[in-house]
Amino acid sequence: MASWLPETLFEIVGQGPAPCKDYYQLLVTRSQVIFRWWKVSLRSEYRSSKPGETKESHEDFLENSHLQVQIALIFGGRILDYVLNLCEGRFDFLERLSDSLLLNIISYLDLEDLTNLSQTSRRFSKLCRSDQLWELIVRSACDNLTPDLRALAEEMGWRQMFFTNKLQLQRQIRKRRQRQESQGGSGL
Repeated sequence: MASWLPETLFEIVGQGPAPCKDYYQLLVTRSQVIFRWWKVSLRSEYRSSKPGETKESHEDFLENSHLQVQIALIFGGRILDYVLNLCEGRFDFLERLSDSLLLNIISYLDLEDLTNLSQTSRRFSKLCRSDQLWELIVRSACDNLTPDLRALAEEMGWRQMFFTNKLQLQRQIRKRRQRQESQGGSGL
């Protein structure tokens, strides 16, 4: 399975925490973790400093707590966890999918599954609450989406529209059942 993976597994760039202006790049390949930095400073002692680079095998990176701390400070704990998982051979292919592709996949889930998925991570929680997802769900549920309905959905939000329509339907079903029970009860 590892042979199906591209040479570059992960790449991220960013600026160091304030007030630092230094620029950093983290690159994870199939065999190495490469950490690069560029000092950006007006101070005379740093003007002549050259960009730096550290290359470590996955195994060496897993034992280098100093480099791990630097990565967590610059890119955050979530990125560090992801890189550690890559180095340990645990590839999270969902993490690599774009939000638009995940939204298309998620839009086929049942509401109960959607609720469960939203509780698995911050990313899925955000995706499951997004208007883009609920627009896909409403469009797939409605045979004919009129311009008035579309405008209303844009105004009130696609998710709110979806649940408002469901609640109205439930009220109608409840009223129908009550009518049937009252008609059935009077005939006895």
